[in-house]
Amino acid sequence: MPSNRVSRLFHYGSLAVGLGFGALGEATKRWSGLGTLDSQSSSTSVFLTRANVDRIVTKLTRMRGAALKLGQMLSIQDSKSMSPEIAEVLQRVQNSANYVPISQVEKTVNRELGPNWRAEFASFNDAPFAAASIGQVHEARLGKNVQEQVGFDKVAVKVQYPGVANSIDSDLNNLQSLLVMSKLLPRGMYLDNSIRVARRELHWECDYQREADAMTKFGTLLADDPVFVVPRLVSDLSSKMVLTAEFMDGVHLKHAEGYSQEIRDYIGTHIMRLCLQELFDFEFMQTDPNWANFLYNEHTGKIALLDFGASRSFDKSFLDKYLCVLKAAMDGDREACRHWSKELGFLTGYEADVMTQAHVDSVLEIGKPFRATGIYDFGNQDVSSNVRSAIPVMLRHRLTPPPEETYSLHRKLSGAFLLCIKLRARVPCQDLFKGITSKYTFSDGAQLVY
Repeated sequence: MPSNRVSRLFHYGSLAVGLGFGALGEATKRWSGLGTLDSQSSSTSVFLTRANVDRIVTKLTRMRGAALKLGQMLSIQDSKSMSPEIAEVLQRVQNSANYVPISQVEKTVNRELGPNWRAEFASFNDAPFAAASIGQVHEARLGKNVQEQVGFDKVAVKVQYPGVANSIDSDLNNLQSLLVMSKLLPRGMYLDNSIRVARRELHWECDYQREADAMTKFGTLLADDPVFVVPRLVSDLSSKMVLTAEFMDGVHLKHAEGYSQEIRDYIGTHIMRLCLQELFDFEFMQTDPNWANFLYNEHTGKIALLDFGASRSFDKSFLDKYLCVLKAAMDGDREACRHWSKELGFLTGYEADVMTQAHVDSVLEIGKPFRATGIYDFGNQDVSSNVRSAIPVMLRHRLTPPPEETYSLHRKLSGAFLLCIKLRARVPCQDLFKGITSKYTFSDGAQLVY
């Protein structure tokens, strides 16, 4: 992986040149009538040829860092709001995993933990078992002395990719130029806001000391939880670029579709519970919905939580208004949905009627699981398709970008919804919502009464 700014700039430059030549070739084919019927469609960008899709995926997966983070953020946008080609790019980048060689890992860990760091481990697997946008993870066993101090021996050691933290700003600037030049994204997505949020979150996630603090905080918040468990930190073997924590056993929830209905209901119910608790009880949320961040232990029935780099708190006034929006959606109150959406900043009050109606419709759809009494069957839902139908209208008529807090919050909330849909889980959403939000205290001391 390129680790310095010059080499990373070269890679972005070579990608732009490659895309340009690919687009020129495609335009020539279309002009001459030699292209395929699909490629000759005027609705398809000359940049989005099969060869260019492959170029983008190959380059972004090698670059990691900002490139992958922005791809992850944009990939939560509904695939029907963008071309099939760019949706494929985002999906393939999201699923890719390029590891850096052990020589680069050694250099980073030597600098962070000292040249004798291997003496603290009984074993350290040089081959990583997982990779993410800014780092990769190695399995290891602690040495006897450290093991006695922390009370466990098997650990996961996350090592940050070299150069990622220092290249965030330049990488995002290069990516923004590339996306604007190639017109890969539809209007109405407010790319500037996405870039600004990605910049802030990447700086957060590159600070493993911040992540260690968030992991410890969640460990305290969930210490008595009957379902969720949090890895314990090995603070003496952690730093700003290295994070060592207890190894957690389990099956990624992306593989949980094959479980019995009872287990799928159990998983879906507790994931939804956690999401609501994070917002209105803890007021502190891990906002990365990647299903690989949740491990289900078939023997204990516990769900382990991983990767706390995207954890954040929310301003109390934001949570007050956001709860009012969700409560209005649960009640099916269109006017209250409109009012609180304007108070929150989703609407300006000057939108065309078609935009206001589309926004309120989508909010009411999101509230549908909480509006249903008893058990809500995510395996027989139409929320996702109904929300999809409103997206083109909102992209055309939106006058203001969504509140910045909702980029990460909705990433997590949509992840919880999509997981429940994938598992075809049956969840008592209304009971969960009322049970958790009835304990929430607004800034003025008020509480909801059901």
